[in-house]
Amino acid sequence: MADSASLPSCPSAAVAASPLDDLLIVGVNHRTASADLRHRLYVEEEDQASRLAELAASGVTPALVICTCDRVEILTSAPAADPATLIARLADWGGATAESLSDLIATRRGAVAVRHLFAVAASLDSQIVGEPQILGQVKSAHKRAAAVGQVSGILEQSLQAAYAAAKRIRSETDIGERPVTLAASALQVARQIHGDLRRCRALLLGFGEMGELLAEELQLTGLAELAVAHPVERRAERAAQRIGCHRRDWTELPAALAGADIVISALGGSEYVLDRGHMAAALKARRRRPIFLVDAAIPGDVAPDVAELDDVFLYDLHDLEGLALRGKEEREAVAGAAWSILEAELGAFLRQHAERAAVPAVTALRRRFEDLRVEVLRGAPNDSEEATRLLIKRLLHDPSEALRLAAAEGRNTAELEALLVRLFRLSERENEDKA
Repeated sequence: MADSASLPSCPSAAVAASPLDDLLIVGVNHRTASADLRHRLYVEEEDQASRLAELAASGVTPALVICTCDRVEILTSAPAADPATLIARLADWGGATAESLSDLIATRRGAVAVRHLFAVAASLDSQIVGEPQILGQVKSAHKRAAAVGQVSGILEQSLQAAYAAAKRIRSETDIGERPVTLAASALQVARQIHGDLRRCRALLLGFGEMGELLAEELQLTGLAELAVAHPVERRAERAAQRIGCHRRDWTELPAALAGADIVISALGGSEYVLDRGHMAAALKARRRRPIFLVDAAIPGDVAPDVAELDDVFLYDLHDLEGLALRGKEEREAVAGAAWSILEAELGAFLRQHAERAAVPAVTALRRRFEDLRVEVLRGAPNDSEEATRLLIKRLLHDPSEALRLAAAEGRNTAELEALLVRLFRLSERENEDKA
């Protein structure tokens, strides 16, 4: 299954067979699978070395695993890697069956895989386009795989090219402004509700990219306290380490809500994390002191009827974007410019590898011509005219025979003739002769 329908189309290009054809990406993302499934397939950082070892034992090497809130994907450039092997690994990691995942998995190979990698690194394939965390997450996965000797060749080259494209997009467009603008809108609302944020306590539920960005921006205001909670304790610990804040146990959620002036929910599961009962109990414990609640998850974490509570100020990403709206046309222009840069970088990368793929054939042709030259010189060492005549005759012998054989077999020789014209610029020489 491919999920590129919502992305600009990939330009067609004839690319010679090369190591690039071995590049394979298999996995799920926010368009192909639910948040619950992505959570089940998620590979914890401390488990990735063992997962990579499993892949290597299956013949899948080099390889790396990218795990974020939006995606769980295996990248490999193992020759003739079988997507079924990777699907089986993912299913095993998530306690599922390969059959149950078959319709949810996106599989990409060759140039299509490279394009996807470029889009992921540049945050053009994220739920929040332009969010800054994804590039760091890809680099971290790269570093972990490299530490166990699992990155080399075309996989390494593709990753480096993706980083270069992402850097250019960031420096030449405003694609990264949208998440920052959303965060600025959240800070504006928080100040309107609570005034001086240095007296406020905030709680982050989950570790989604946008949720962490909002939490980090709030931290810069000098919050009195920031804590993070997640149903999976290890993920809460890592998020707390990344952000530099406290961790609350998930079983302490009622007390954590009651103590929070600002709550950011970024889990994105199939069920609501916070409902009217949760928030009503928190307000009662707070003696009706207001709560600024940001639903930063897609799909949402907060039940809609929570907004009916008088002292809960509920905003989702759509609300924040409305506050930060600078015009649909401007946003589309920025995204278009980013994709144009990506396509240019992709085209350059594919051309480079197509040229590399042609090198062995050119080397063999040069060696063949040199052998013929030496052979002819042996036969006519002192007669340059005879030697050059013989050399031309022998150089033309094999192509002429190939054309005659193709015609004898009833094949259309037009393509071969056109290739000869292109290789030896025959049309240009004919024009020169006529001039």
